Amino acid sequence: MPTPTAAMMSLNGRVVPYDQCFVHAFSGAVKYGAGVFEGLRAYWNAERNDLYVFRLDEHLERLRYGMRVMRLDPVFEKAFMEDALLAMVRANGLRENIHLRMIAFLDGDDELAATGPVGLVCGAVPRPRSKAVTEGVHVAVSTYARLSDNAMPPRVKATGNYINNRAAELEARRNGYQGVLMLTDRGKVSEGSGACFFMVRNGALHTPDVSSDILESITRETVITLARDRGIVVHERPIDRHEVYAADEAFWCGSGYEVQPILSLDRLALGSGAPGAVTRALQQAYFDVVEGRTEAHPAWRTPVWGNAARVAA
Repeated sequence: MPTPTAAMMSLNGRVVPYDQCFVHAFSGAVKYGAGVFEGLRAYWNAERNDLYVFRLDEHLERLRYGMRVMRLDPVFEKAFMEDALLAMVRANGLRENIHLRMIAFLDGDDELAATGPVGLVCGAVPRPRSKAVTEGVHVAVSTYARLSDNAMPPRVKATGNYINNRAAELEARRNGYQGVLMLTDRGKVSEGSGACFFMVRNGALHTPDVSSDILESITRETVITLARDRGIVVHERPIDRHEVYAADEAFWCGSGYEVQPILSLDRLALGSGAPGAVTRALQQAYFDVVEGRTEAHPAWRTPVWGNAARVAA
């Protein structure tokens, strides 16, 4: 069974019990999928006795961008959203690794072109590291094309966009895979159903560029930065499906996925069919940063309890 959402949530800036966090069945969020969301992670550091939200500022700015693109009015101030999120975490007394969910949504019972009123809901789900991070996953190329920029806004984490992702994910699972790689409508590699794709060839890292209908992922940008910190060459470019079969190793990343090795595509092993050295090195670098075990990139970590200051640069 999935881990339940923590007992207290935030609705429009107020901390409320989970079973009182209501949205009306005729809201624009329900009728039209009119909402945008963010998934964030927070990591417990026992030595520092604090919980670190990873790249909170960037996630809140992307949520505000999504609200503007979706024409939600008003666009909430960042300070309001940060206070709502952190108050919810503190109300739950959480001192463990968690996945945080924020949704800004069309709250009124109105017609398709309504832009307000707008609601905000925040929740937290305790979530330890998954087996997929350590063991890897087997994936397939989807028959569903990734939605295109001229059809929907793929750079926005709009709730309605994820009908596309859900269809691809369900197809993959019906066919015995643990994940799915989606292509653009032009046949180029785009991303997974909830994560960005990377592959390694000849020691260099390759990932689809931002014109490949990807989400401009914060975790993707984190991985690129950590790779370049370590002298790994990174290419952001269009990638063909059949080029992936020649990869030495591959992985995908996202706030929910973290960094997961991809072992095979369409039942063809990638490289040795086991997590590769570059993937493992980037996993280690990623977890060292998000869990606050390094002095690198201190601005990426927001302490929740204030028991330890951000790690100094």
